Amino acid sequence: MTTAIHVDGVSKTYRDARGHEVEALKDVSLEIAEGEFVAFLGPSGCGKTTLLKMIDNMVQPDRGQVLINGTTAAKATGQIGFVFQDVALLPWRTVLANVALGLQARGMRKAEYTRTAMDYLALVGLERYADYYPWQLSGGMQQRVGIARALAISPIVLLLDEPFGAVDAITRKSLQKELLRIWDTLKITVVFVTHDVHEAVFLADRVVVFSANPGQVRAEVDVGLPRPRDESAVTANPMAMELQVKLTQMLEES
Repeated sequence: MTTAIHVDGVSKTYRDARGHEVEALKDVSLEIAEGEFVAFLGPSGCGKTTLLKMIDNMVQPDRGQVLINGTTAAKATGQIGFVFQDVALLPWRTVLANVALGLQARGMRKAEYTRTAMDYLALVGLERYADYYPWQLSGGMQQRVGIARALAISPIVLLLDEPFGAVDAITRKSLQKELLRIWDTLKITVVFVTHDVHEAVFLADRVVVFSANPGQVRAEVDVGLPRPRDESAVTANPMAMELQVKLTQMLEES
């Protein structure tokens, strides 16, 4: 399989508010195949988000490198879609204008970016809300707008940083299913940060488990559940239940 993301020995150290050095990541190496859905799982503060931002070239490693389709993360800028936990929609722009933001920044003509933005709103089932403002939408709908915005630039990789952590349990399950449907439609490479074992098993082809600070790859676990998946795939499947127990033990021991 073609490698979409190659992480080679990256490390990162920050300074905290008191000036003390905090090692976020240490000698992390991994490969993610084109079209693969990978979940990063680990305790808070283990560097999952830092690594995600390295892939998007928002954070530079102190050592090592990240390659996207064989080129540096810096050269791949503009080809990566990023969905944040705080969706950060611009409140003064309509839903359509929020989705079109990246397209406008590329200098695309209004007719073209409007058509493209509407296509991606349709993909997430929100085309009839194009003229609404973010404050008029539920939290789950806002997150779907964020996904549409990230996908509208036609990225080669989609990164999601705990995107469903702020919504209620029912909305979270709905968004998980929606994400799997979109991923299956677009066949895009996805990296999904979570600290929820159930979510990781339900969504991913492979789970990368990180140790506590400093973050290191403790294990890479193939999920192996058939697709398409529904909720019973992880609540009634003995293999899935065993895998969740295994991953939970890894987190507790980290």
